[in-house]
Amino acid sequence: MDTAAASPDRIRTGWVTLGQPALLAGGLAAAVAILHFRDPHVSGSYGYCPFYALTGYWCPGCGGLRAVHNLSEGHLLTAIHSNVLLLPLTVAFVAWWVHFVVNRWNGRRRPFPFRAGPITLWVSVALLAAFTVVRNTPWGSWLAPV
Repeated sequence: MDTAAASPDRIRTGWVTLGQPALLAGGLAAAVAILHFRDPHVSGSYGYCPFYALTGYWCPGCGGLRAVHNLSEGHLLTAIHSNVLLLPLTVAFVAWWVHFVVNRWNGRRRPFPFRAGPITLWVSVALLAAFTVVRNTPWGSWLAPV
């Protein structure tokens, strides 16, 4: 028996380490496929936003499913019009996922270059609150989901 191959201290690299990133990508691909083939533009096709149903105001996520559907069809501007936050969040997620894959492939545990601390958290919450307020006002109606 080769003890070097069975050693827990041996760093694993290559294809064998890509199980988690592949599972994550497969789950997201399945979710996007569902959104692509079942149009969320049809009222009630995925239920209703509880925040909108209770208050009559759009939450920061309203229009997100429609934006993913539009992106899956290649309609970038329509996706931005459905929810302007989705595109930067998608770009950030893809950057994080690529970093995750590269770390797994090389057997490293380097942290993501962008570290979110408490200040980043509070600024993000403030921006989401401001986005929510502005998209529900007459002068921010261009941010409302279509």
